Amino acid sequence: MLRFGDNLYLLDLPQNVEGFRRFIGSWVLKEDDSALLVDVGPANTIRLLERGLRELGINRVEYVLLTHIHLDHAGGIGHLIELHPEAKVVVHERGAGHLINPARLWAASRKVLGELALIYGEIKPVPPGSIYSGKIEFGGLDVEILPTPGHAPHHQSYVIGDYLFTGDSAGVFIGGEKPYLRPSTPPKFVKELYVDSLEKMLRPGRKRVCFAHFGMHDNSQEITRKHRNQIELWVEVMRDAMQTAGSMEEAVEAAWRELLEVDELLSGYYSLERGVQERERRGARTSLIGIYRYLRGVS
Repeated sequence: MLRFGDNLYLLDLPQNVEGFRRFIGSWVLKEDDSALLVDVGPANTIRLLERGLRELGINRVEYVLLTHIHLDHAGGIGHLIELHPEAKVVVHERGAGHLINPARLWAASRKVLGELALIYGEIKPVPPGSIYSGKIEFGGLDVEILPTPGHAPHHQSYVIGDYLFTGDSAGVFIGGEKPYLRPSTPPKFVKELYVDSLEKMLRPGRKRVCFAHFGMHDNSQEITRKHRNQIELWVEVMRDAMQTAGSMEEAVEAAWRELLEVDELLSGYYSLERGVQERERRGARTSLIGIYRYLRGVS
């Protein structure tokens, strides 16, 4: 559990997979014995999340704000509602139906994630009455919703006071002596949507960025602009790699090797633990495949 300020916490939800520690988390905003959560993690760690809430003295969950419905962010929501039926679930309208009837979401997740989906655990349905779309206020603060579909069409970010909760829309961040940031883009990548989402995150002014993966950066304006430039760099490097590569695999590998040399935001990569390096290499590969397909015009 990491503490940020007087009433904001990030609960680590580690997976039984090498390198998946301090990668998936749930943000907890606390007010007395009540909480607002941003994302809940997968089904297999809901009991761990509940234990963390109890350690914080939280008995009631007022709101759960889901950035999107991918399993590592929302897979445990049905399980959590069984423990906290009072919670109001806020999710993009394109994701709500998949939470109420998750059969297609689970099938698609198994197809894309393979064994990892089974490790995360199967998603349970959310009662329709738990989905909430009204005004959101917690601890005297209003919640602003920012549509940020660059990562997924059902992705939205949240502004609460001095905090900006970005889900996957601003990349994967690892703080430390040498900070590390990479894009988190799915195989279906649309550069214009991704960049537009970053532009929306600049509009609220300087905030503290709460990354789902994993931690906080104090200056949203600075890190978002750097990430916007990073996206441009990754597209250009991939475009160059495609000129000489004989296949997608060759282009992805060539682009990754080049980016490790020229992208300053990847400078912390070699300081990461070996298992985390492998996790990040796989994540970067997924993003680069998305960029490759975008440049090829493949939907």
